Amino acid sequence: MRSIWNGAISFGLVSIPIKLVNATESHAISFRQIHTEDGGRIRYRKVCELEDREVTSSEIGKAYEDADGTMVPISDEDLEQLPIPTARTIEIVAFVPEDRIDPLQMGAAYYLAAGGAPAAKPYTLLREALKRSNRVAIAKYALRGRERLGMLRVVGDAIAMHGLLWPDEVRAPEGVAPDTDVTVRDKELDLADALMDTLGEIDLDDLHDEYREALEEVIAAKAAGEAPPEAPRAATPGKVLDLMAALENSVRAARRSRGEEPEEEETGERAGERTEAEVRSLPRRKTSRAAPKQPAGRKSTSTAKKTAAAGRKTADAPKKSTAKSTEKKTTATAKGTAKKTASKTASRTGAKSSSGASASKTSAKKTASRKRSA
Repeated sequence: MRSIWNGAISFGLVSIPIKLVNATESHAISFRQIHTEDGGRIRYRKVCELEDREVTSSEIGKAYEDADGTMVPISDEDLEQLPIPTARTIEIVAFVPEDRIDPLQMGAAYYLAAGGAPAAKPYTLLREALKRSNRVAIAKYALRGRERLGMLRVVGDAIAMHGLLWPDEVRAPEGVAPDTDVTVRDKELDLADALMDTLGEIDLDDLHDEYREALEEVIAAKAAGEAPPEAPRAATPGKVLDLMAALENSVRAARRSRGEEPEEEETGERAGERTEAEVRSLPRRKTSRAAPKQPAGRKSTSTAKKTAAAGRKTADAPKKSTAKSTEKKTTATAKGTAKKTASKTASRTGAKSSSGASASKTSAKKTASRKRSA
């Protein structure tokens, strides 16, 4: 790897010669600008305005434009002789825990390579000191025309440096968070935790740039004179779901993707729920409900009951009067029959009594006449 900067690490009174090497590389596909009519290249030529001619890179230098338009030339020698200790030195100023560094500050990453055999011992000393202390070093250095802030940490057997933004270069997140009061329920948090647990961890080495791969397929197809592959059909927007339903569907989908749940054939509403276009929280339902209005021309249930009862009373009235008259007639007939039976019985009894008395009188008379004859 080619070094982009040579200098030294200042560790107290210890100086460690190092070389700065880029730790990252870009795999992005670059394009050229062309003339769409004939495919000719579009190039940018560097032209001097005063001489109106194209100049080479060796003729180009740096300058600072003043407020009135005056150009102040600045050479590489001027930059190398800046009156600061970090012109060619990475000066360590402190050691702090790694969690003290805000990830928003982190920028480009570099490897610090030992500059020759004499740098091996102090380089190893600094690396092992960082390992044992579980801390990172905060340093200042100058690169590409400005002083920068950096963080040194151990990566494997090497020391890496991350460029850091100055604290005043990080914007405060004002006006970013929602300005409305939102209440998150425990059930929603439980489902969010379940979704996080289901998704689990991943090996970052398994991730790759699918956009670049698809772009390479398109370029290869067009270079071979073939039609580029068709883009997948966009998912149709689904129903607007409440947050709970969206979380539940997400957990089920994540489990199915990991084989924890059997794949089910979904149709109808469930199939539409799997492609959410938007997630919204449903408004709370009102606890009190107004009584439903009775439609015109209808009577209430109580009125209908009263009417039915009145009809039954009216229908039962003639039945009751008929029964009463029949009862009266039956009673009168029974009383008459009883009187007749009683009178007949009395007459019979009287007749028997009269005959009995007459017989007694006749017997008495016969007895008296017998006595006299004697």
